[in-house]
Amino acid sequence: MDASFEQLKHPNPNMRNRAMVDIMDNRDETTIPRLMSALDAEDTTYRRAAVKTLGAVGVDAVPAIVEALANSDNVTVRGSCAKALAQVALNYPDEPFPEMGLQGLKQSLNDPNPVVHIASAMALGEIGDAALDILLETLQTTDNLALSVSILNALASVGGEQAVTVLKKLSEDETADRYIKETATSALSRLEMVQQYSRPKQD
Repeated sequence: MDASFEQLKHPNPNMRNRAMVDIMDNRDETTIPRLMSALDAEDTTYRRAAVKTLGAVGVDAVPAIVEALANSDNVTVRGSCAKALAQVALNYPDEPFPEMGLQGLKQSLNDPNPVVHIASAMALGEIGDAALDILLETLQTTDNLALSVSILNALASVGGEQAVTVLKKLSEDETADRYIKETATSALSRLEMVQQYSRPKQD
């Protein structure tokens, strides 16, 4: 197991992926704590590989990730936790995302550090429909411009009628901040493009 963790630092992505598979195949009660302790590693490659592996572990890792997201005083760890939750959503798109993870990300949208709140908004975008209410509610209550912009981009990832309505309204709102308006417009066009390509073909 130690060798596999060392291999997560390997510069070759294929070697890192192999290490990830080994870690998953030989999972025990130390796996999640060990991956969590890598989230403040100086080595960026190792840190990112740990985030990815936590995502592959999936729902079982969520409690530890949320705990650190809420309580770590290290901004790198908090940012990595938000990214790890996004990886869980990416790896398990058909499983309902744990409520605990949603609530953890809702809290971290208000993190004072932009690295953390931007990563949290992106993670909620990956989670999709289940995260829509949190994104919309925060968009209405925040006065943080950078966070609003991240949420608008996340809405484009979520998609659906409600997201379209909100983005459309903001893109046409003459009283909205110019930057918000522009972001809403570009998020909307990106969303419409995705919908066009993913629409089922009519027989």
